[in-house]
Amino acid sequence: MNDSFAPNSVPKLTGKISPDRIRLLRTPRPPHGLIEKFKSIADATSVIADVMDELGISGAVGASLLKPTLPTARIVGPALTVRNIMQREHVYETARARVNRMAEFEAHNLALPGDVVVIDGVAGVSNMGGISAQTGKRQGEAGAIISGGVRDVGHSRRVDYPLWATEITPVTGKWRIETVEINGDIQVAGIRVSPGDIVVADETGVCFVPIARAAEVLELALAKAAFEHEKCNAIDAGTAVADLPSKE
Repeated sequence: MNDSFAPNSVPKLTGKISPDRIRLLRTPRPPHGLIEKFKSIADATSVIADVMDELGISGAVGASLLKPTLPTARIVGPALTVRNIMQREHVYETARARVNRMAEFEAHNLALPGDVVVIDGVAGVSNMGGISAQTGKRQGEAGAIISGGVRDVGHSRRVDYPLWATEITPVTGKWRIETVEINGDIQVAGIRVSPGDIVVADETGVCFVPIARAAEVLELALAKAAFEHEKCNAIDAGTAVADLPSKE
């Protein structure tokens, strides 16, 4: 295994953000087998959203808000979180002085295979571009979820790096954004996301599952998915509508 991907190794930092703003050098790892079991669920975000409703957990966001750039992509993985804010200086000053305070590349540097980069970003400008997406793909990330803009969508599609974002824009964040924290708690569409929370995303939307509740959510989601599979088989078999299996 490449040392840069070893879970217990300490990576060489890029220097794009102060080390004291990196709360965790590695995203917490989920229990063995949990990611694969979440991946086995068909129509996963809908099933998981229903289960989280029943458990009183907020965490589902629709694809009308977090829009997928690869419509058929499905990803599951632990969240590696990033928080961006606007720089104070006017863009003309920062661009002229080449002041680039974006640090999602540090997140890529810290990522382990399967991680999902989740960015609490800035609206109206790009929080991730094509070269950044290509780097994430090379690092083995599952993809990224971004509250804010992204750009170079053709590039990220060509390298098969799935993105879910609230906006698409050509306007660079390079001279406008400052990354102020990596692997701390963030908010995406009003949902609190902590590093290591399980991210499930597909063409219907995104679910953020708190890692402390993930096993409980998974157990109920697997049972619900099995029931829905049984019901679909009954439909295909010609069972009368009034006689279809029902738990309600």
